[in-house]
Amino acid sequence: MHEHHGPPEANRSSRVDSRVLGMFLFIASEAMLFGSFFTMYFFIRVVNPDAEPWPLPPFHLPVFVAGVNTAVLLTSSFTMHWALQSIKRGNRSGLKAGLVLTFLLGLTFLLTQVLEYSRIGFTPHSDAFGSVFFGLTGLHGAHVFVGLTLLAAATIRAFRGHYSEEQHHGVEIPGIYWHFVDVMWIVVYTTVYVI
Repeated sequence: MHEHHGPPEANRSSRVDSRVLGMFLFIASEAMLFGSFFTMYFFIRVVNPDAEPWPLPPFHLPVFVAGVNTAVLLTSSFTMHWALQSIKRGNRSGLKAGLVLTFLLGLTFLLTQVLEYSRIGFTPHSDAFGSVFFGLTGLHGAHVFVGLTLLAAATIRAFRGHYSEEQHHGVEIPGIYWHFVDVMWIVVYTTVYVI
């Protein structure tokens, strides 16, 4: 008879890896955080109906630049997907190229957003719209920065040869986060710039 010492083995699901599940649970909590910011945005718009259009003149939002920036961020989702699919097929050069392109596209998005902030003409303390605009887009920008940090770590590891067809969670988990960041930007862009 075999004696087992120590704590029992952890229960493992055959469907979802615990690390991936952890990222999905984290994303669910982040979605709730964004939800509170969207609630604030719509509440302020409902209680200030005479403050339309937002922002109040003489200011305007650079909808075209934000639209191009949206296309840049959406493209980065495709390059992230390409990177993950490449390593699943054993293609290390596709993995490296996909991660580098994703990082550069994300960095382009973030730098364009910073440039937009410097030229927009209003500030967070200008009015309610300024507070909500900088709150929502700034929250998203902070998430892009975190995503870029994760991508940088994954890219460095990729160039050191750390991933394989079997061991690629270090690419998959940042990829899940990056896709979440992209989806949230579509919601932010539609809510703030289009509606």
